[in-house]
Amino acid sequence: MTDFLLELRSQEIPARMQAGARADLEKLFRKDMAAAGVTVGEVTVWSTPRRLALIARGLPLATEAVHEETKGPATTAPEQALEGFLRKTGLTRDQLEVRDLKGKDTYFAVVEKPGRAVAEVLGEVIPAIIRNFPWPKSQRWGAASISTESLRWVRPLSGIVAIFGEDLVECEVGGIRSSYVTLGHRFHAPGEITIGGAHDYADKLHLAHVLVNHEERQDIVRSKAREAAAAAGLVLVEDEGLVIENAGLTEWPVPLLGRFEEDFLEVPPETIQLTARVNQKYFVCEDAAGSLANAFICTANIVATDGGTAIVDGNRKVLAARLSDARFFWQQDRKTPLSDHAKKLARITFHEKLGTLADKVERVATLAEWLASEGVVPNCDPALARQAAELCKADLVTEMVGEFPELQGLMGGYYARAESLPDSVADAICDHYKPVGQGDEVPTAPVTVALALADKLDTLRSFFAIDEKPTGSKDPFALRRAALGIIRLVTDNGLRFGVAEGDLLDFFADRLKVQQKEAGVRHDLIDAVFALGGEDDLVRLLARVHALQAFVSTDDGVNLLAGYKRAANILKKEDWHGVEGEISRTGEEDPLAVVDDPDLAPVIAAKMADRHAVEQAPAYTCEPSEQALIAAVTAAETEVAQAVSAEDFAAAMTALASLRAPIDAFFEDVTVNDADARKRQARLALLDRFRAAVHKVADFSRIEG
Repeated sequence: MTDFLLELRSQEIPARMQAGARADLEKLFRKDMAAAGVTVGEVTVWSTPRRLALIARGLPLATEAVHEETKGPATTAPEQALEGFLRKTGLTRDQLEVRDLKGKDTYFAVVEKPGRAVAEVLGEVIPAIIRNFPWPKSQRWGAASISTESLRWVRPLSGIVAIFGEDLVECEVGGIRSSYVTLGHRFHAPGEITIGGAHDYADKLHLAHVLVNHEERQDIVRSKAREAAAAAGLVLVEDEGLVIENAGLTEWPVPLLGRFEEDFLEVPPETIQLTARVNQKYFVCEDAAGSLANAFICTANIVATDGGTAIVDGNRKVLAARLSDARFFWQQDRKTPLSDHAKKLARITFHEKLGTLADKVERVATLAEWLASEGVVPNCDPALARQAAELCKADLVTEMVGEFPELQGLMGGYYARAESLPDSVADAICDHYKPVGQGDEVPTAPVTVALALADKLDTLRSFFAIDEKPTGSKDPFALRRAALGIIRLVTDNGLRFGVAEGDLLDFFADRLKVQQKEAGVRHDLIDAVFALGGEDDLVRLLARVHALQAFVSTDDGVNLLAGYKRAANILKKEDWHGVEGEISRTGEEDPLAVVDDPDLAPVIAAKMADRHAVEQAPAYTCEPSEQALIAAVTAAETEVAQAVSAEDFAAAMTALASLRAPIDAFFEDVTVNDADARKRQARLALLDRFRAAVHKVADFSRIEG
């Protein structure tokens, strides 16, 4: 067993593409090797800005010989069948064997594939991987680029190291031949380095100031940035995405702390952080009080002889220019009141079928005011809800948000506060897009809740009204995210109102399943509650679902579900429609008119008196188990109805649990399909009552198991 090293060296690979490239390299290697008959075990893939590296450990020296037999058509089959088989196998007629198969002469293709040297396989696989590599963006280069058949890579490919054990794997692609030679750090070790194999690859590059393991570089960026901040008496603002990006930009990371002018701190801290992060890939720091400090941490790619002074100074000047722009935007935007900014929304189209942004704002304002005035959002001032809504999109036309779209909402809150508008209005403008994702904070302040809810509800209702619904993986207007946001706003704040109807209710059901799945709630239980119809109060619905989940996990729940399914199957087999079904099926106002057996009249009359129960005793002597079930169902009907009405769903489940023993005993002792028509009809009616009682809580037919 032998280790294999592959390094693909190029000009700088964008940091954002490196994780995907590592995954793609391993995937392609495993797939192509498997296709050649080589089983691949442990694989390690690393990346730096200038290289992708793969190490596969414990590869065999040769593939195993393969004996393949493929059955073909009978010798008496039409000629076309034989020709198709020959094309499929790539053989000629005289290469086929004829064997007796169940008394019929049949063609067989027998192929013996001798084992191959794995080094030879690798020599074929490497060029295939390079040519088929799925970079999100790639380019051609040099004189060969005039042809569309020329090699493509994310940046010009410059070298291939391919060593199996200690032997070079000979291959060539795009004029680049494999070798033992790679390059070290561009500045610290620009010369060629000869690699012996997978065993010394990382160590030799380390000596050449290249940390090829991206996770090792991430650890250094993370820890050294914290140390640099702590040495200055500050605390690093953690940013894992920035850690990964800086590690992807450097082969020998050296975090350095610098300072910028304190005057820039007049700009909102989020603006400074975003400027530093997006434009320059810098970390920011906070002081002991948790306020943003006038400090940044950049990540150099060299160990500077002056300790990094010149690097820090250069980065400080670049950051200062960026922050000057941000400060200018901040000062200019505040010269115009938010209400005047909002007037410009009339010139911006929200959607060609839904009008302008100003039109959307008016819809949201009306809805937010209604949510407050109707008490849907408790303790919310309708006037403040409307004021916040009318200004919530005004920052979209400001200079700051034009430069940093990520700050929409947030900057509106800052501008509102700078105008001395009510804090509740400023907070609502700031947070009305929340919650954006599953882990995002859910607003709880009344005005914010009303505005956030109104904004998302309007988006959903408006786009559904013009039939712009999500399809498959396509959701250009982020309606799924809006629905999840509404669900979290409603459930976290305990808001009681009907969120939707029709198609929208089905859409909410699907989103609720996604959201609750992560909370460990079974999707079939949500289906079971939604199937009852008429339930659009999410708080009540989830309370019912959670109680149902607790119940079906108990022995009583499991056994009652089994009894329910047995009853339902009998009713289905007998085509039992229930009382209302009988009336609609016969089309008679008086179903007694079509009853041939006068002894059934009391049963049908009882059905008509109460369509969910046969309160009177059947016109025969009941079995004890039958009478016990009648009594249990009668009691459970009342208890379940009262508990559901009081929204005490745990009590409703307890009432259902009382049916478990009687239904088990009924099926044990009683013959439903009795030869006596009176008994059969009455017992089917009783099972229908049992089913209806259960359906007061949920449609158990939707529950799996």
